[in-house]
Formats: sequence, C-alpha cells, structure tokens
Amino acid sequence: MRAQLRGQEAWREEMARSWQDRASVAAALAQTGLVALMVPPVLAGSVPAWTGPPLLPGQPLTLRADPLAVLFGLTASALWVATTVYSIGYTRALGERHLTRYFAAFALCLLATLGLALAGDLVTFFLFFELLTVAAYPLVVHVGSDEARRAGRIYLAYTLTGGSALLAAVAATAVVAGRLDFVPGGFLPPDSASPAGLAALLGLFVVGCGVKAALVPLHTWLPVAMVAPTPVSALLHAVAVVKAGVFGLARVTGFVFGPATLEAVGGTSGLTWLALATIALASLTALAEDNLKRRLAFSTVSHLAYVVVGVGLGPAAAFAGGLLHLGAHALLKITLFFCAGALHVAAHVERVSEMDGVGRRMPVTMTAFAVAAFLLAGLPPGAAFVSKWALLVGAADARAWAAVVVLGAAGLLNVAYFAPPVVRAFRAPAAPGVHEAPLTMLAPLVITAAAGLLLGLAPAGWVPVLPLARLAADSVATP
Repeated sequence: MRAQLRGQEAWREEMARSWQDRASVAAALAQTGLVALMVPPVLAGSVPAWTGPPLLPGQPLTLRADPLAVLFGLTASALWVATTVYSIGYTRALGERHLTRYFAAFALCLLATLGLALAGDLVTFFLFFELLTVAAYPLVVHVGSDEARRAGRIYLAYTLTGGSALLAAVAATAVVAGRLDFVPGGFLPPDSASPAGLAALLGLFVVGCGVKAALVPLHTWLPVAMVAPTPVSALLHAVAVVKAGVFGLARVTGFVFGPATLEAVGGTSGLTWLALATIALASLTALAEDNLKRRLAFSTVSHLAYVVVGVGLGPAAAFAGGLLHLGAHALLKITLFFCAGALHVAAHVERVSEMDGVGRRMPVTMTAFAVAAFLLAGLPPGAAFVSKWALLVGAADARAWAAVVVLGAAGLLNVAYFAPPVVRAFRAPAAPGVHEAPLTMLAPLVITAAAGLLLGLAPAGWVPVLPLARLAADSVATP
C-alpha cells in the first residue's frame, strides 16, 4: 500500500512538473512572438506606443517600441526560450527542488527585462529595473547554502545601492529638465544646468546603471553570484541583469543626455576611460581564474564594457557597434555558460584544471564551447567580429586611439583565457566515465553556437540586428 501511495505521489509530481515545463516554454515562446511582431513596423519607421495607469501624478506607465527597445527585447526573449529548455534539462538531471519558485522567478525576470526594454520614460524604466533586482534574488540564493545566502546579500547590497543612485538621478532629472521621456539625441541641453551639476547627474546615472553593468569597481558582486545554478548564471550574464545595466547606460547617453551634452560635461572621455580600464582589468583577472564560471564571469565584465565604450564615444558607428555587441555577447556567452553547465552535470567538472580529456567524451559540448569562445574573441565570421569591427571603426572616427589599442589587445586576451579550456579538453586522453549531457541541455547550446556564427554571416538577415542597431544609432546621432 505504501509503495502504491508513493507511486501515485511520484506520478502527481511528474504531471505537475510536466505542466510547469510546458507552461514555461509556452510563455517564453509567446513573449518572443510578441516582440517579433514589433520588428516590421519598427523597421518601417513606426514607433508603437502604449500608455497605462499613472505611476506618479502626471507620469503614466509608458511603453514604446523604438529600434533600441526591440533589439534588446528580441534578444532577451529569444534567449529566454533557449534558457527555459536548458533549465528543464539541467534541473531534471540534478534533481533540483523548489522548481515552482525557480521558474516563477525566471518568468518574472524576463517580464521585467521586457518592461525596461520597452520603457518610454525614466520612471517606467526605474520600475522595471528594480523589479528585475528583486526577481533575480531568489535565483541567486536558490541553492540554499551558506555561500549562496552570502552571495545573495552581496548582490542585494550592490544592486539596491545602485537602485538608490538611479532613483536620485531620475528625481534630479525631473527637477532640472521638467520631463522624463526618452528622446533620441537627448533632452538635456548643455545649458540646462551648470557643468558641475550635469556631471554629478551623469555620475548618479553611471552608478545606478553601472552596478548591474559591472563596471569596475562596481563589479565584484557578479563573480560572487556564480554560486547560483548555471542557468541562473546564463540569465545574469547573457539575458537579463547585466544587460539591463548596459542597456540603461545606452538610454542615458543617447536618450537623456545626448552626444553634445555628454561631450560638454566630459562624459564621453570619462565613460570611455572607465570602460577601457574595466576591459583591461577584467581580462587580466580572467586569465588567472581556474574556476570556469568565474573565468566566464570576468569575461562578461570585460565584454559589457565594450558596449559602454560604444555608447559613450558618440559617433553613430560606435553606438551601433556597442548595441550590436550587446546582442552578440548575449548569444555567445549564453552558449559558454550552457557548456559549463553541461560539464558540471555530465562530468562534474567546474575548473579549467579539471578539463583534461573531457572534449573527447563530450565532443559536441566542447566544440560548441570552442566555437562560441573564439567567435566571442572577435574572430571572423562570428557575430562579435561584426560588432567589434563597428566599434573599432567608431573609435577611429572619434580619434579615440586608446580605445582602438585596448579593444585590439582585449581580443588577444580573450584568446589567451579561452584557449586553455579548449586545449586541455581535446589534448589529453579521454576522461573516463564521462558522456554528453541530456538532449534538453545539448540542443540549446548547439543552436545558440550556430546562431552566433550565422548572425555574423548575415547580421541583416532574418534576425535584423544590424538594421535595428543602425536605426537606433542614427536616431541618436541625428535627432
């Protein structure tokens, strides 16, 4: 009788789990389809908008689908589909518990990400920006260990401090400008306040968005958060949290300050040098990291700063390159984290020094890792090659030769810290007792690796990331 009851309970749990899996995939597909429907009108020059209930007196919830919003929203939504399928395989393989909370937090994170992508003003943006902070916390602490709880406290300390700075910046902008809606080319003229006042306002925005963007020295929460399950790491690094930070800086530089005011208050040079320092320090730190996920985390810190270089420099080519790299990095870095999760599940490997021979038993996983790693380093014909080329052209146009040098050197450092895992995996004899991860984990990483290659071959093809990035950059340069 007890065995029969246990069997019935297991059957009910499996049915609930199956329903939950199907609902998660269906929600991800629905959101992706909704954003995809916005692409044709936006490419045709239309900007669909929707106004909701008031958030503050005279300040309603405002959503607008301009090219920048659609580019980020489409990237996040499409990768949510891949991450959801991967999460199903990952959690089943490891027998994870508390999955209702896990997938609910995932869904809330992506809802918040789409909301801040489509936000038409600073108040709406702030609302979804902070909702994302709260929604990601249960995922960071999901494991429930002391280390995970410590990572959660650090995560909240950094992100809530950043949120406070962002709130102060929004309030100050309302006082200075009397408006908060995003305007291509910005709405803060250089004479709207004193240069020192505008510089301080920019500083608040940089801190507010820079925590999630992991700019040095605001980055230290991100490697610590790698204690979370690998799908969560993929969400943090590729889809939602950190991308929200650099997206916010793109909004601030291009749609609040604008190139002229940014240059007048020293923001162009300040942001560029801060980003270049982040690129250099994070790349050098990644070289010394043995833990694979932490190595990927410091790589993320470096690559996020590429986006900041692009949106901070000013020329349309650089701005478009930064936006392109937002999408290219998302696609390729999520592949690398998917591979890291597959190594953890199938081979119990978490360190580069433990990877000897795993590529001979997990050839699909490690081939996808190698493809994504070297494409992310900027080798042609991948998606990151297109974005880095645009960044280099934009930096040269702006005569920012330091940026040209650092971006070029960073590509070599990328190869230096990505090569050891690949070489170790295929050089040594086959690791015993190792096999490929389940198909639900393997298929997403193969698809995203292939997409990273195809996006480089046809950036204006069936997923028009290049036209969307150019439209957004042109709207900022010629408002």
